[in-house]
Amino acid sequence: MARQGQPKPFEPRGSRKPAKATAKSSISPKASGSAKASRGQQAIPEMVANRMARRIAIATGIPSALGMGVFVASYFLVSRGVVDIAPALTLVTSGAFFLLGLVGLSYGVLSSSWEDVPGSLLGLEQIRVNLGRLRQSVRAMRQGSPAE
Repeated sequence: MARQGQPKPFEPRGSRKPAKATAKSSISPKASGSAKASRGQQAIPEMVANRMARRIAIATGIPSALGMGVFVASYFLVSRGVVDIAPALTLVTSGAFFLLGLVGLSYGVLSSSWEDVPGSLLGLEQIRVNLGRLRQSVRAMRQGSPAE
């Protein structure tokens, strides 16, 4: 667990304001528990969470809708005798779109900028940065002390 005043492993450097020394001594143990809960809720800043949600909705929603659309389109084409489509082709095509939707979920999370500026439209430059932060976070969790 990150100590107070130190940035969390996944937090961008320089984004945290320095903690005041007087605030630490005035927190009671009961209030400290609620402060930990509120800090835990703020692990991802709201603006970053909104960016992630938008990217996930687009990157996951479009392929998933296409995956369902393949079933509907295939049904209408086959039932009206327009084209004879093999059921396996419909299944594979639809499954590919759903798989692409799963990839879009990871893309939405990793392509979001954690900085104050929103970043580019696709966010491809953020993927490398966020993968590095993710690796640092996993390493820090493995090295963290269990008693705290």
